Amino acid sequence: MKKSENFWRHWLPTSKKELEALGWERADVILFSGDAYIDHPSFGAAVIARVLEAAGMRVAVVPQPNWRDDLRDFSKLGAPRYFFAVTAGNMDSMVNHYTAARRLRSDDAYTPAGTAGFRPDYATVVFTQILKRLFPEVPVVIGGIEASMRRLMHYDYWKNSLEPSILVSSGADLLIYGMAEKAVTELALRARQGERVNGIFDLPQSAYLLPAGEMPPPMPGVKDKVMHSCGEVMKSRKAYAENFVLFEKTSNSPGPVRLTEPCGERSVVVNPPFPPATEAEMDAIHELPFNYAPHPRYERKGPIPAWEMIRFSVNIHRGCFGGCSFCAIAAHQGKFVSSRSVLSVLREVERISTMPGFRGYLTDLGGPSANMYRMEGRDKERCNRCGRPSCIWPSVCDNLDTSHRELLALYRKVSALPYIKKAFVGSGVRYDLLMKEFNGSAGKDEEQYLKELILNHTSGRLKVAPEHTDDEVLNLMRKSSFSHFRRLRNRFLEIVHASGVKYELVPYFMSAHPGTTERKMEALSRELHELGMHPEQVQDFTPTPMTLATAMYYLGFDPYSGRKVYVAREPAEKKRQKEYFFSRQSAVGSRHSSVTSRHSSVTSRQSAVSSTQAAGRRILPVVAEGVPDSRWLLIFLQYVLHIIRSHPSVSFLTDEHHRGESAGTHAPETGEREFAVGGSLAHLNCQFLLEFIEHLFCTPNVAGCAHAYAYRVTALGSHGEE
Repeated sequence: MKKSENFWRHWLPTSKKELEALGWERADVILFSGDAYIDHPSFGAAVIARVLEAAGMRVAVVPQPNWRDDLRDFSKLGAPRYFFAVTAGNMDSMVNHYTAARRLRSDDAYTPAGTAGFRPDYATVVFTQILKRLFPEVPVVIGGIEASMRRLMHYDYWKNSLEPSILVSSGADLLIYGMAEKAVTELALRARQGERVNGIFDLPQSAYLLPAGEMPPPMPGVKDKVMHSCGEVMKSRKAYAENFVLFEKTSNSPGPVRLTEPCGERSVVVNPPFPPATEAEMDAIHELPFNYAPHPRYERKGPIPAWEMIRFSVNIHRGCFGGCSFCAIAAHQGKFVSSRSVLSVLREVERISTMPGFRGYLTDLGGPSANMYRMEGRDKERCNRCGRPSCIWPSVCDNLDTSHRELLALYRKVSALPYIKKAFVGSGVRYDLLMKEFNGSAGKDEEQYLKELILNHTSGRLKVAPEHTDDEVLNLMRKSSFSHFRRLRNRFLEIVHASGVKYELVPYFMSAHPGTTERKMEALSRELHELGMHPEQVQDFTPTPMTLATAMYYLGFDPYSGRKVYVAREPAEKKRQKEYFFSRQSAVGSRHSSVTSRHSSVTSRQSAVSSTQAAGRRILPVVAEGVPDSRWLLIFLQYVLHIIRSHPSVSFLTDEHHRGESAGTHAPETGEREFAVGGSLAHLNCQFLLEFIEHLFCTPNVAGCAHAYAYRVTALGSHGEE
């Protein structure tokens, strides 16, 4: 269908035709992305494009360019007036492509229809090298998580080698790391004033190359520190360890430090970051004119899984002070939390309520961690002197305000809106912050938060991530003791029993993290068996660039203490460790298709497919809220096929009418509303099935996961590798 010129004024152009429809001769900035173009604040490329637009730039976006043909996608819009911008997308392209076992994935959540193969390995490097070859005089600025986490020399798991800064391998002129809104705004203003992009050396939150021996220009109030050279690091693991500690400490300190890493004939210079975004700045980002939809070019190309997961979710803050050793969020977003105002959140909820397909259910109201909203240090001067990578490990800082009062108030205001039936919290919850034994400041507000979270903001399944049961492993992960999970479980059971609901506590775990042996995995399996718990989503540790866990994986010791750490490197051992999660469940495998009574609870994904006889028809209880596990879906579809082959009449029961009570946990009582499909299969309601599948995949592990993806979340938002 032909679009009018006025229509295209609401979208940033992606083609020559769209550029001409806007009356532009050329763009000021052309942004290349490894993701499909989704104009929404959860997608980094869209945010940067809209921020540049707000700074007065004419911005074009080229999503998923073809790098294997005659390169016409790279040249079709010509050269921009100021610079090219390049990002691999919301995920590191190697994490996007490969499992923890280095097996190629068969899908891509950031591509229409989930189709794989629309981005190259090391997309930032490939795109940048092509642009420098075609337009050697035009500066290229790189960013996004792939570039951020490779700004210095790093261990590359997929090559099993140390690699220099991505500035060296790509040939880019400038790298902007982290959450880049402030940096790109200043870059745009300075470029418009006539400064050469490849001559800007004092831009905070940027990195660039200088000839070896040349000193970077002075930056007032900034300390300079020189790291071990790439040559030294290649020869000495101790030198790499010292470099990593310096990198992590300066990344987590508000005190401005500029790092210089000599690397052959050049030096990599990393300027200190901008201060964390203020509330007003966070609000301003979400007020930009996003369309809250994929670009119209994808109308006939199938749904984009990552968009379907977050389309009805709201990101209320960013940053994480947890400091988990396997997670890149703190290194990319920062450990200081930036929160939006209540008014800004409510405005976005209202906007979502008008979107097509919205039926009153927010799939997530959270952030990188669900319950860090508005949390910060009471005394900012103490924060400025602190270099701790985590504010809550090994203990909660006594300067940290961990009150959940404002978050509770936000939940209640959102829930009170007339167009909201239920606001789910799909993000991971730091449950240890709610435990008095761990967090001495926890009190009535935290107890009320836990109760309200369980009863009002889950679909009957509260998901948390203890990660392991062994305290030595948890210490290496920078996670709190498993004893706090036991306390959470006891309190959870008390709350659900007192409320008369049949809810579940769903734990996530990780195998093969540095420090994990097969004996410790066996102990984990035994512990869970004794608790009567069966993990559904597990993750085999993937060493991703510039995290502490990856440093331990490469070094074989803790870079802080120097103590030796056991590392499972061989694929066979990693596989055996993961199998311990399921070794005690074989006896209950038949749950996948067990026939239970109509009043029995659906206690896990494996047991979610059960049946009962009613009025001479097969009736299938359905969990209608997000369950992003492809194995469960396969089991469900196989069972549906079995029913269809056996019976010409099928009825689907949903919890549509009773989600506020005990969504997704049991079949409705007799007489309650049900969606039934009567007669022959010719009358099967396809729209209802589509809605069900949509709900099945709508809840991510991490709020705003597209914008904060940071390695923990894989292709379909699951905690595992599949």
